[in-house]
Amino acid sequence: MTEHNPEDTGPVGERRRDLPKVPPARPRTAPQPAYHPTTEIDLSRGFPPVSNETAEIDLSKGLPAGLSVPPRRRRGGRVMGVDVGTVRVGIALSDATGTLASPLETVKRAKDESDLDRLAALVVEHEVTEVVVGDPRHLSGASGASAEDADAYSRALAGRIGDVPVHRVDERLSTVTAAQSLREAGRDSRAQRSVIDQAAAVVILQQFLDTRGSSS
Repeated sequence: MTEHNPEDTGPVGERRRDLPKVPPARPRTAPQPAYHPTTEIDLSRGFPPVSNETAEIDLSKGLPAGLSVPPRRRRGGRVMGVDVGTVRVGIALSDATGTLASPLETVKRAKDESDLDRLAALVVEHEVTEVVVGDPRHLSGASGASAEDADAYSRALAGRIGDVPVHRVDERLSTVTAAQSLREAGRDSRAQRSVIDQAAAVVILQQFLDTRGSSS
């Protein structure tokens, strides 16, 4: 009986196969720890002094070369529209984005100027950032007694609301437009004078918002 050779890959007596040699495994090396140098600070006497140095820039001759200032952003917030009449004052208010005008209320003119105090209180209550007062000129563009009254009213209001700017806008057709809008809505403007005063303020304010929006 022939002795079996473990190096033979087939039956006894067949030709032995030549198998490829397996390369020896590479020795594994342990990863080297990362080295982060640190500085030891003695805090036994408190924290070391910190120096905050500022540089003084001379702007008397203009901005330094290469330094640009971003454009000033338009103020946001609500805008109030005012239609000044000899008996009543119509008030309108925009939304927070300064896009859409809506009627707010009507205030009666008073000799003690309590109507101006009411408008100033509304400016604070609704956080108004701008006020628009209608300028009631004639169709020819000339100023009359109503325009002079509206101008004096806007200046008196400006003196009560601090740094909130007051603008004057042309309102020659605001009352006519407001009355037409009320008629189209089925409302009698002659029987509701306070309503038409507010509607006129809406026309004034919306015209201002649309003009500013188209120019920005």
